[in-house]
Amino acid sequence: MSGAPEPVFTGIIEELGVVAAFDPRQSGARLRVKCSKILPSLQEGTSIAVNGVCLTARDVSNDSFAADLAPETLSRSNLGALQVGSRINLERPVTPSTLLSGHLVQGHVDARGEIVSLEPLGNGNAWLKVKAPAELDRYLVEKGSVALDGISLTIAALDSGPVISVALVPHTVENTTLGSSRPGGRVNIEVDVLAKYVEKLVHAGPA
Repeated sequence: MSGAPEPVFTGIIEELGVVAAFDPRQSGARLRVKCSKILPSLQEGTSIAVNGVCLTARDVSNDSFAADLAPETLSRSNLGALQVGSRINLERPVTPSTLLSGHLVQGHVDARGEIVSLEPLGNGNAWLKVKAPAELDRYLVEKGSVALDGISLTIAALDSGPVISVALVPHTVENTTLGSSRPGGRVNIEVDVLAKYVEKLVHAGPA
């Protein structure tokens, strides 16, 4: 039997952390993150979503924590491009008392997308366009949920490519990494897991 249940998140970012160190290793890498708000509740072995990637906190100190990055994580997410000083989105797993303000996010990144544009809409709002890999198109629908760098968002428009468009409210622009998005930058994409289950059930046919 398995041990502890798989952690899940809601895509509501709690804090912007800063990369204090990034050490490539023969296989994978080790990341150290400086933060403050979420740190008191972290301990060795705690799960934490970093830019939407579920990692395990290691070597927790009074101002930072470390996490080991597997080769699969480096190849599938944007964590391999982090540098000292990079800002990253942080979220702790949900608890029985957590308010589910976003949608259920597993922290299992499906692929990296490419930033197409970030256009201001006035009053602190913005319109973000992200080109996703073609293999994710079947899981994306207008008004459906998607997680970008761990942030729970609603697809406002979907164009061929596919190109995802999302509206960012001022809080998201100011308190997450998406506010500093630049064309050509990479963003982690996790599609709604419910879409995957529906696809499997449909393809399985009658029992």
